[in-house]
Amino acid sequence: MNRRNAMTTLRPATALAAAATIPLLVLAAGLVLPAPAAAQEATWTAPRTADGQPDLQGIWSNNTATPLERPEAFAGKDALTEEELAELRARAAELRENEQAGNLLGDLLVQQLVDDPNFQEFDPDTGNYNSFWLVERELDARTSLIVDPPDGRLPPMTDAAMARFAEAATAPGHPAGPESLPLTERCITFGAPNLLAGYNSYFQILQTPDHVVVLQELIHDARLIPLDRRPHLDEAVRQWHGDSRGRWEGDSLVVETANYSNTANLYGASRHSRVTERFTRVDPDTIEYVVTYDDPETWVQPWTVMIPLKRSAPGDAVYEYACHEGNYSMEGILAGARRLEAEGR
Repeated sequence: MNRRNAMTTLRPATALAAAATIPLLVLAAGLVLPAPAAAQEATWTAPRTADGQPDLQGIWSNNTATPLERPEAFAGKDALTEEELAELRARAAELRENEQAGNLLGDLLVQQLVDDPNFQEFDPDTGNYNSFWLVERELDARTSLIVDPPDGRLPPMTDAAMARFAEAATAPGHPAGPESLPLTERCITFGAPNLLAGYNSYFQILQTPDHVVVLQELIHDARLIPLDRRPHLDEAVRQWHGDSRGRWEGDSLVVETANYSNTANLYGASRHSRVTERFTRVDPDTIEYVVTYDDPETWVQPWTVMIPLKRSAPGDAVYEYACHEGNYSMEGILAGARRLEAEGR
């Protein structure tokens, strides 16, 4: 994997425990609070490109430490108090000073404020990731990235989705080889859109009058999004990143994506899922990134997240993601599978 300088180092992830393979929650060690934003003129508007559209170009980061879902301990509470924010900041600073990333997911870090009995700071068996590899994280007062449903939680899954997951869990296994591993482990893709925070979570946006390119640092995926209102591809054409079409609505870039494949990394959604992204530059250093997942085959209602993307420091760049460089675990995984096969297991 690539390494950044001290300002932007590698960021580890945690996997979604359900059938999806992209992470649901993010590590919150290295947490810092964003400095108060400079006062903006009430009439501030985004700069424009030569063709008159809002200029979203540049490198933007998703280093938020806010968890995707609101911790159950904070049910009904959509924001933290100043005292709670200060306590989180102090605890994160202590961990970083001790060079311990800890085993802290965003929601568990918050839940320690209410003495969650299930909270476990360190893994007694394997230890913890060293904080050297963690970028400093930002946390606003929100208790979840999910803004709809209002409870900050993923909506319930449909009966059809539950049956689909149960069937997959009981299906006969396949010989363990490279093709049987998830796309993420094979360093193919983490899916699009990628909501993973703090781990190669930088994006470069480029614009022309008729296209927008969103380059994801993670596994160097580039999304080429036409803006000419052409129709989506035929439904028979399925892709890991789906088929995206963009348009401008006022000062917001709206991107709608369909035609996902069955193996796309999309939080367990079906191939019929539709995703709508809205990119709105709200101040010189922030893009308000709103993403809605709509899949009636998987969830009983759509759900929406809001992530503040922050402008990267001047001179920063999107670096190569060398996913399997020095990855000795793959050899061990496959060797273990061959051993089990030889033993008839």
